[in-house]
Amino acid sequence: MELFEVFRRRHSIRAYSSTEIPDEVLRRILEAANSAPSAGNLQAYEIVVVKDAVRKQQLAHAAYGQTFIAQAPVVLVFVQNPHRSAIRYGQRGATLYSLQDATIACTHAHLAATALGLGSCWVGAFDDDAVARAINATRGMRPVAILPIGYPAEQPWATPRRSLDDIVHWETL
Repeated sequence: MELFEVFRRRHSIRAYSSTEIPDEVLRRILEAANSAPSAGNLQAYEIVVVKDAVRKQQLAHAAYGQTFIAQAPVVLVFVQNPHRSAIRYGQRGATLYSLQDATIACTHAHLAATALGLGSCWVGAFDDDAVARAINATRGMRPVAILPIGYPAEQPWATPRRSLDDIVHWETL
């Protein structure tokens, strides 16, 4: 699929068929995430692949009852690894660069899923501690995004976007 077609087709999918995602398809999504740029190429993030039904239920509960998370065959949890970035960039690396690294990787996975005919929904509303417990995150690691992925069981309408004239500012804000 051509890149701009991927942008056009990407929607937040909150209903999934029960069809499993083949391992080779999941690997392509993970490789796309791994290809994301990162500060100093430190790749200061981790990706937790969740397929276990109980763990997916825990993630849905941690995400304030967003039950569609548990319906997806695969859920990726993107975790900021501040220690990797702090080694080179200190506090700014720990608080900002590792966060950016994780979210850029999640964006790559999100778009790769679309390109492969899958649906996903970026979830950022969750209890950090509950998600960390669900994935057994070590101390200091911070979950920043949950990405359920599956074959879409819905076809949502495109949502309206702000006009470029409203969001683009030339030279100054």
